[in-house]
Amino acid sequence: MERQIQKILQEFENLYPDAKPALEFRSPYELLVAVILSAQCTDERVNKVTKVLFENYNTPQKMLTLSQEELEKYIFSCGFYHNKAAHILSASADIIAKFGGNVPETLQQLKTLAGVGQKTANVVYAVAFGGDAIAVDTHVFRVSNRLGIAEGKTPAKVEEGLCAVIPKDTWSKAHHYLIWHGRKVCHSQKPDCPNCTLKEYCKYFEKL
Repeated sequence: MERQIQKILQEFENLYPDAKPALEFRSPYELLVAVILSAQCTDERVNKVTKVLFENYNTPQKMLTLSQEELEKYIFSCGFYHNKAAHILSASADIIAKFGGNVPETLQQLKTLAGVGQKTANVVYAVAFGGDAIAVDTHVFRVSNRLGIAEGKTPAKVEEGLCAVIPKDTWSKAHHYLIWHGRKVCHSQKPDCPNCTLKEYCKYFEKL
């Protein structure tokens, strides 16, 4: 299995040498807000929303000058706007009150913020602060199960499996590789198996 993982990671590196987050941000705070907004929403839509939102409200202090209703108008098109607005404002208040206005840098502290679960904390920890973490979104969950490198019925189980077989210093890169492969090739409804260069390792393809 270890040798197969190495081959898969090498092929991912060949396919996506510049793999990086699709969300656009200029600070840990902007990333945090963008990731909260990205729940069940495309990164493209989030980028359109944050481009406008962050013009005037790109710090926790500035964000809190908005009422929840005003923030909801900005983020309406991202879906679940009521809960997302409440979480963003609550998290912003906590960042100021508990962390001196700066987004906390540890997983444990990040998860104390409203609207920040394991996936969001992992993304911010890995992308903003260079930590070793694998965030399991729908793409990572799907590709990991199909390839058979980490099988599970919950994101937590898949994260546990990935962390067990992928070298720790590669976790963050692997997270982006899996996302990009899910977007480009291993689609939810019609995966492009004939053109997938990983099909020789893929359990899903074996069953076709």
